Amino acid sequence: MPLKLAVLISGGGSTMINLQRNIQAGSLNASIPLVIASRPCTGIEKAESAGLTAVTLSPKSFASTDEYSQKLFSVVRDVDADLVILAGFLSKIIIPDDFANRVMNIHPSLLPAFCGKGMYGHRVHEAVITRGCKISGCTVHFCDNEYDHGPIILQQTVPVDATDNADSLAERVQAAECEAYPAAIQLYAENRLLVKEGRVHIVNES
Repeated sequence: MPLKLAVLISGGGSTMINLQRNIQAGSLNASIPLVIASRPCTGIEKAESAGLTAVTLSPKSFASTDEYSQKLFSVVRDVDADLVILAGFLSKIIIPDDFANRVMNIHPSLLPAFCGKGMYGHRVHEAVITRGCKISGCTVHFCDNEYDHGPIILQQTVPVDATDNADSLAERVQAAECEAYPAAIQLYAENRLLVKEGRVHIVNES
């Protein structure tokens, strides 16, 4: 059975569309029964154009992060999602116990470098260039209730050129993300990710 993904977005939805393309190409054994947006965004239109069900669930409509999280995961449970995918989702959520190691994120740096509250998008790439790093990349990880934390699944590196700016580095990192995120999700679909003592082990197929 294909893995059921609930994809959470806050912007353009490029990660969501990349996953859907991989599904349609047969390289990712999954389906996307639900897209949740934290605010009105172009990603909703892209989801609907791709034939996906999309809803907007704004944290501003709830009294607390806890209430928002409870509602969000209730909606996720309603579609029997196996895995929650953060795809540029910028709202804080509290992950309930039944979704431990069932929420995945991708970050545009090699964690634990250049992460934490407020470190997303071009801010990350600008910080990498300012620091003079020679390599950067992306990290796919399981989420816990700390920013950009949780067991690391995959990392993919890219070079940082002396002539790079945030835009050119972002383009290179995003290309790596388009490969790494579907690959990590496919490993989960194949039941090949074992989390032990805070580390992810990739096991062989049974």
